[in-house]
Amino acid sequence: MAGTDAFGTQFLRDTTGAGAYGVIANVADISGPSRSREAIEVTAHDSPNDYREFIKGLKDGGEVELTINYDPGESTHAALDGDFEEKDLRNYQVIILPGHPDEHTWTFAAMITDLGDAYPIDDKMERSVTFKISGMPTLTPTG
Repeated sequence: MAGTDAFGTQFLRDTTGAGAYGVIANVADISGPSRSREAIEVTAHDSPNDYREFIKGLKDGGEVELTINYDPGESTHAALDGDFEEKDLRNYQVIILPGHPDEHTWTFAAMITDLGDAYPIDDKMERSVTFKISGMPTLTPTG
């Protein structure tokens, strides 16, 4: 198969702190987690062939970014304002191919680092949200 349509992917937030997740409404685009790893340089005067050498450093869970068709009256959008203001991390999920036999779920703890709204004169209202992951995000087959 050359690719799979991402339509229907869901973004969820833990509404209780005890693993009861609710879907965020009107999510148009989701990207991430965008994981990375540091490269620690260990080049020495006797490194072979005049090439820099590296070892693996710490990993970073990265970020998840959302674009939402914003509705200020939507309770799940208002909940993101609260998440931005709170001091504790919150758990979130991205469900890929929900209801499909190949469904997978990313689960991670994160904080909202960027929350921005746009009100263009000739287009829909949008909200962009960036979640900074703390620790390791996990991808689990859930289908």
